[in-house]
Amino acid sequence: MSAGDADGLEVQAGVRIPESELRTEALRSGGPGGQNVNKVSSGVLLRFDIVGSTALRPDQKQLLLQRLASRVTKNGELLLKCVEHREHARNLDAARERLARILVEALHRPTPRRATKPTRGSQRRRLKAKRRQGERKAGRQERAGDEA
Repeated sequence: MSAGDADGLEVQAGVRIPESELRTEALRSGGPGGQNVNKVSSGVLLRFDIVGSTALRPDQKQLLLQRLASRVTKNGELLLKCVEHREHARNLDAARERLARILVEALHRPTPRRATKPTRGSQRRRLKAKRRQGERKAGRQERAGDEA
């Protein structure tokens, strides 16, 4: 997962988002600051249009829209705000890295679980433990002929 370079943002093998599909806006960082807080726009708002992307196959778009539904706008845009650093360039890099990480996680398809049979030894151990537990509980019961 590379943060990208001049020809786009590489998300994973076979998926590279062209730079033309990523739109950025400068933001003023909130919170307390020094002399430049009200003058410098060092934050970044990164927009990625999932629906209009040419880098993604239709099934990938559907998967992203489904898995990232809470983060995507009604128009199918994913918005990322980054105001972590004091420099605009570092915030831009951080936003691009976060976008790549989010897309990789959302596009990941877990390998399906294959059902397996328990081994003969594990079956024996389980049944032996059950028998032992049953004997232990049977030993606690009061018998009809026993008087205390």
